[in-house]
Amino acid sequence: MRKKSFIQLCSFYKPYRLLFACDLLCSVAAAGIALAVPLGVRYIAGTLLEGSAPFSQVLQTGLGLLALTLLQALCTYFYDYQGHYLGAKIERDMRAQMFRHCQRLSFSYYDGHTVGDLMSRITNDSLSMGEFFHHVPEDLLVNSIKLLGSTAILLAVHWQTALALLAFLPFMTAYTLYFNKKMGAAMGRSRESMARINAQTEDSLSGIRVVQSFTGEELEERKFSRQNQQFLEDRRAGYQSEALLYGGMDTFAALLPIAVVVLGGLAIWKGSMSLPDLLLFLLYVGYFTGPIQSLVNTSRLLQEGRTSFCRYRELMEAQPEIQDAPQEEPREKISGKLEFRHVGFRYGQGESVFQNLDLTVEAGEYVALVGASGVGKTTLCALIPRFYQPQQGSVLLDGLPVEQYPLRALRQAVGVVQQDVYLFTGTVAENIAYGRPGASQEEIVAAAKQAGAHEFIEKLPGGYGADIGPHGVRLSGGQQQRLSIARVFLKDPPILIFDEATSALDTASEKVVQQSLERLAQRRTTLVIAHRLSTVQRAGRILVLDENGICEQGTHQQLMAQGGVYARLYQTSSAF
Repeated sequence: MRKKSFIQLCSFYKPYRLLFACDLLCSVAAAGIALAVPLGVRYIAGTLLEGSAPFSQVLQTGLGLLALTLLQALCTYFYDYQGHYLGAKIERDMRAQMFRHCQRLSFSYYDGHTVGDLMSRITNDSLSMGEFFHHVPEDLLVNSIKLLGSTAILLAVHWQTALALLAFLPFMTAYTLYFNKKMGAAMGRSRESMARINAQTEDSLSGIRVVQSFTGEELEERKFSRQNQQFLEDRRAGYQSEALLYGGMDTFAALLPIAVVVLGGLAIWKGSMSLPDLLLFLLYVGYFTGPIQSLVNTSRLLQEGRTSFCRYRELMEAQPEIQDAPQEEPREKISGKLEFRHVGFRYGQGESVFQNLDLTVEAGEYVALVGASGVGKTTLCALIPRFYQPQQGSVLLDGLPVEQYPLRALRQAVGVVQQDVYLFTGTVAENIAYGRPGASQEEIVAAAKQAGAHEFIEKLPGGYGADIGPHGVRLSGGQQQRLSIARVFLKDPPILIFDEATSALDTASEKVVQQSLERLAQRRTTLVIAHRLSTVQRAGRILVLDENGICEQGTHQQLMAQGGVYARLYQTSSAF
């Protein structure tokens, strides 16, 4: 692991350094006591056999060992409970950092990454890191103390037998490392498979209405089944390696006591070892297999933690394409004048959506954007609140480049009403007040009345406190749209963007929503991306876009009189 990564890992302990120090101290104390207890047992056994001390002294030694054992239990309780709690705290911090970072990443990042993969990083990877932060330092310390301490003691007691036991260690270590590596690789593949399952599940369930309307259930089940089966195969390989690993360790654990008895018996027969020494060897032999097994598990956690930490760093090092401007003193109230100067844009490495586009929209002007799909109407509007950054030229608001506005101030000045309404799980009032969480009930109701939503809200069970379900599934399309409009009314921005806001509605719902939009657009700079002629005809200016940019502009009557692109679109209505 590189020095920079190691320092970053250690920094997570900093807020909890006192708890971490106490955790390590208790683990060292527990390991030390574990080494001391067999020595006390050896002393008692030797005293009883030799009869060299009164029974009261033996009893005192036994009580002392009991006290040490109780102290060891308390230390073990502390580092097991508080150590896990420490890991959970760091896990919470990492999860919060990743979620916070995801909130700030630009739209372009989400264009190339699935939500399921990000969810896997925030949940599964943070969980692995929590286990890593608790177990790895603690287990390395405890098991190293036990293994090295017991080895030193056994060498001091009877070095010949100790060396014979140590001869097992290279074989045990090589065996465990080999199968642990195979198990870790298989578990890593299974984690990647689980990320793909998450992505597949999120994609399928989010589009369940499309799936069922196109009777695509069997297709989705087949796609899910392939991912699910691959996950099973990866887990099977991991479990096979795990069985070989722990099965071999159990075999070594069974062979070592037999070797101690045989070798120790020979040493006793030769007179170089006493029976208490043999008992000591039998007690310590567990400190050979136990720590090695635990260290192997630690190495697995280390591998998983390293993989998860790499994925964590990969996410955290992803920089938002849109960099925020420094916070400045509040500017004068934004009037809403927009200017596009020689603007060019393309998605990724694809072809340009438009080049050298020039456009001025005066404050309070009502402008409609029309044209065939794919000519950049939505993209043009997305440049205003800096959802995307143009590769060429600049966008100005009230004479200043939008890059000079802090993102929060800029986006608070822009209200967007889209065709695909997104409502959050919760109540009607919570969704209306999403842009202004501190809004009063009176302000929420006033916004709903302006949006033409108050009447249907009052009829809902619970009114403004009604739960609308995930993404507003308990409301009709027109009701959802009116809630989104109420949300913008409450936000009260100087600039509005209507992105085909009525194209998915029936005629009756469209009329109600259109009236709400007209009220909302009063005295605001308004850009309308529209396919419905009723919206286009009311615009003060209509811009017709094609693959070369703005090819025509004017009022409805002027453009019809020209007999150009707009007139043909109007006559065929194919684009509306």
